[in-house]
Parts: sequence; structure tokens; C-alpha cells
Amino acid sequence: MPDVAGCALRRGASDDAVGAIVPDHVARPDDTGALGRVMAAAERHGLTVVARGNGTAMDWGGVPRGASLLVDTAGLSWIDHIAGDLVVEAGAGTPVADLFAVLETAGQRLSVDPVREGGTVGGMVATGVCGPRRLLTGALRDLVIGMTVVRADGVVARSGGRVVKNVAGYDLAKLHTGGFGTLGVIASVAFRLHPLPPAVRVVTAPLASREHAERITAALRATTVVPAAVELHWPSRLPPPPSTDASGAAQPSRLPPPPSTDASGAAQPTRLPPPPSTDASGTPSTPSTAGTDRPHDVRGPLLQVVLEGTPEGLDARTATVLAVLSGTGPRDGSVPDAPRVDRDLPTGWGLLPAGGTVARVTVPPAESVAAAEALGAVAGTVHGADARISGSVPRGALFAAFAPGTPADAVAGVLAEARSRPGWSATLLRAEPHVHAAGVDPWGEIPGLPLMRAVRDAFDPGRRLAPGRFADGA
Repeated sequence: MPDVAGCALRRGASDDAVGAIVPDHVARPDDTGALGRVMAAAERHGLTVVARGNGTAMDWGGVPRGASLLVDTAGLSWIDHIAGDLVVEAGAGTPVADLFAVLETAGQRLSVDPVREGGTVGGMVATGVCGPRRLLTGALRDLVIGMTVVRADGVVARSGGRVVKNVAGYDLAKLHTGGFGTLGVIASVAFRLHPLPPAVRVVTAPLASREHAERITAALRATTVVPAAVELHWPSRLPPPPSTDASGAAQPSRLPPPPSTDASGAAQPTRLPPPPSTDASGTPSTPSTAGTDRPHDVRGPLLQVVLEGTPEGLDARTATVLAVLSGTGPRDGSVPDAPRVDRDLPTGWGLLPAGGTVARVTVPPAESVAAAEALGAVAGTVHGADARISGSVPRGALFAAFAPGTPADAVAGVLAEARSRPGWSATLLRAEPHVHAAGVDPWGEIPGLPLMRAVRDAFDPGRRLAPGRFADGA
């Protein structure tokens, strides 16, 4: 590949691998113009192109089929913050942590919870996945008001702008949000912002059963409390390890008992394993599980309600949530551990595990808790796999995070269960190599696939951008 003005070029190395493919060339453009020139050169030479920010999502999506040229967006790192308009534009290579730090100094924020540590603005938007706090301000795609993208032929295209009420032209930015770089390489993104909340409260409630969780969420909907997030954490239910007698010999495992019945013969809710106990200060007595490993370590199901606002207003709203919890105890008469109230988000809030396979499951919001229980049971009871189902109850947006090394048949079983239910869908965000090698379908049935292929043909007729990263032909 020839030299390109404003762009550093070098040969690809093993550290640049995209899946199992080591790119022939790595380009690091200094600005949008240089990015356009390198993309035009790639078209002239028929090169397949994959974009990379900080590399935190290179294993997301499908298995790449080609990567002749790796475009490193690290040189596109800049921030233009228009604080008076609550708007910011940032280069695709800007670290998300740097953007958040700049906004925080002005008392503002981009109202999205990143799901990966160390990501860049371009990578965050290209994968299109955001964390729990979406109830008040919408998902990531709703916060994008403008975008500059370089097409496969090197043409620089702009959509939207830096005005929140901009309605000019097609909203092409939404096509690129979650497009995995298959329609163009993102050069910069403009976002609408919100003021930082003066205070935060997080109410964490242990759950005894699905019925218990559904009664709580229904009661919360009936109040005037407007939470920023209602996040569910549901573990797969693994059989306990074999116990031992005094000699140390293993005793037969005791499996969970079948559902009990009342006098009429109706099944009663199955009790789940209790959550970690707490000491007098409310601190878990089990070893710390903060951070990205927490989903595989927390034992019992939990519901977390996040409230934002003034300290005075939060006191009343927190009291309302606690009243709901105290008035919706399990119907079997059991007494779950008391809820905990914290003044800060927990460490690792919103982050998906850094390792293992992760699936995204979308269900009707009213079925969120049932879906979490069902998928957890398929993973743990049927396949004996360690997984945790978490996500936003009011949005029906769930994640199934499998422990590293989980067998492919367990992942496939959970996906099949989700895809068999009316109104549910499941896709693999990130799969370990052995899961891909086993032929597990990452996407399932995709409504509107012919239209998606037509859009791809319009943006990238040569199918040279991140081939294989998205669904077949899309």
C-alpha cells in the first residue's frame, strides 16, 4: 500500500490480529482528511478494512473473514465541548474515560454507562451497547445528534450536527450506531449532554424468587418514583458441591427440591439460594466481588434501583422504594435480607465481564424477570454452566454473561431457549473462539435482513468493511 499524507503506515504484527487474522497493513490517520485518503487508497487496492480504537471490542460480533488493512483511530483523539449548549463532539479515538473527565469538570455528563473499560468513543458507538441508566435519557443511540463517517470509497459524510434540535437530512448516525464498522469508519461523534445529578442513591434488594421480584417491580411501577435504572442480577442455579462426612468421603449431592404445593395442589415459588450475608455496617461478609468478575461471584438474585436528584428529594423517593420492598415480601412467609442503600454507584457498575461469552437478550419488559429465571435455569440446571443474567427490567434489555470456558452447547442452549419464545431475541455480542468454532449461530433469525443487505450494498458495495463482523451480508 502506498504512503498516504497525514497517515502513519506500518506492517501488521501479531498484536494487531483481528481474530486469527494478522492484517497486512496498519494505518494511523492524524485527522478526518487523512482517514478519507487512506480509505480511498484501500478501495483502489481492493483491501478489506477493519477499524480499531483501543482494541477492547475486537472480539465482538462475528468472526472476521478479512482484514488486509487495520485502521487505528488513536490519532483521532480530540474533544470540543460546548458547555453552554450541553453538547460535545469528540474524535473516534478519544478514550471514553477522558471524555467523561472533561465533562465532569463542567458539571455535565454523557448519560450512558459504558459496558467495557478502556474503550473509545468510536468503539462505544460502533458496538452500540450501553449499560443500565437509560430510563431517563434513553439509550446511547438516542444521545447521538451528529456523526462524521468516512465511507468505504473514502468520501467523508456528515449527518446531523451540534444542535440538539437538528432535523436536517436523514438520521444516518443511527445506522452506524451498533453497525460494528460495516457501513463506514466513524471519525467523530456529537452527543447531547445532561447536568450531573447532585446526588445518587442505590437501593439493593435481595430477591427470594421470581414471584417476589415481579411483585416488587409491579409495585414500583405503581409509585411516582422515577428511577434512573432498575437493574436485575440473576444467577444460574448450580447444584451445590458434594458435602463430606467426618472422614472426608464425599456424600451424595443434594439437588434443589421440587416446587412445593399448597392444599389445592398449586405449585409454590421455588426459593433461590440466599444472597451474601452482611455485617453490621451492611458490608458483604463474603470476599469482595467488585468489578468485572462480580457477575460470576454474587450468589443470589438482586434488584438494584438507582435514583438521581437533589439530596432532599432523594430522601423521600428512597423511603418510597423501601416502603415498597417492605410491603412486598415473599408470599411463602420467608424473610429475605434487608435492602441496602448506598450513596454511590458500586464499583464496576454497568460493566460486562472482561472475559467469557456474552449474549444480549431482548424480551417484552413484562417478561424480564421470567426471562432471567428461565435462561438462568437452562444455563445452570440443564447445562451446569456458570452464568449470570442481568439487565434493565423496564426495558427488557438483558445480558447473559457466561464464565470463561463455558462449553459451546451451554451457550447454544441458552440462545435456543430465548429464540424459541415469542417476542424474544438473542444475539452473541462476544463469543470465545471455541464457541465460534462449534458453529453456534451468533444472530438467529433477523427480521428485515433483505433490507439490511440493501443498505450494506449502498454503503459498501464491495463488502470490504469488516467482512463477517455482522450478520451474513448485513
